[in-house]
Amino acid sequence: MTTDGLLDDVAGYVLAGGRSTRMGQDKAMLELAGWPLAEHAVRKLRKVTGDVCILSRDPRLAAFAPLVGDNYANCGPLGGIEAALAHTTKRWALIVPVDSPFVPAALLRDWVNSVLRDSKARLSLFSVDGVVQPALCLLHCELADYVRGSLDAGRLKLFPELKDAVRRLAAKRNKSDKDLLLLREWNEKEAVRFLKDLDNLGKGGAITAAQRAALPMWFSNFNTPDEFAAAQRYPGALDV
Repeated sequence: MTTDGLLDDVAGYVLAGGRSTRMGQDKAMLELAGWPLAEHAVRKLRKVTGDVCILSRDPRLAAFAPLVGDNYANCGPLGGIEAALAHTTKRWALIVPVDSPFVPAALLRDWVNSVLRDSKARLSLFSVDGVVQPALCLLHCELADYVRGSLDAGRLKLFPELKDAVRRLAAKRNKSDKDLLLLREWNEKEAVRFLKDLDNLGKGGAITAAQRAALPMWFSNFNTPDEFAAAQRYPGALDV
């Protein structure tokens, strides 16, 4: 299920540069179970890779990890992803949104290892109950020029531009887009399989009982005060 030596070629980045307009305050500094969301995300990523940075220019976040600022101002998540690809010295960049605190590190490790074992893949995303989650992504550095090209052209929609980057790289290599893009389908059936595999490998403790009970929240993010208040009722579901 895992081949953790592969993770040496992965850098982790917390996507934390959003404006948080619906929340009314900076989400990265909101405290959940005593820690800011930014610190939760950094601690989680450090269970996957020792190379972790935060995609933001907010000096308050430097207390948790080194900061990497956008090279393209006001370009949303795609600008942050471009900054990660421009910054990393690794072949892969793992992007985790700051407002998704419940996705377990054990799942991230399993996902990343499975992608890195596929020599053709250059981008992987989760599709949760049929809905793609593009802000949580694993990208190869070979996509950097294509992501930059989207920003230069003023195209900022995250999933369409990530797909287009894959399409252009595939065309250059005379390959199918499907060879380079891996969608990990996630639904109740896949969750049961994942947990069973962990148990069979004797690694079931990597997911706590509280996390198992809160499985529907793993891919939730929080954009409003009411959504964040709901998250505060589940401190045991955090990966700490």
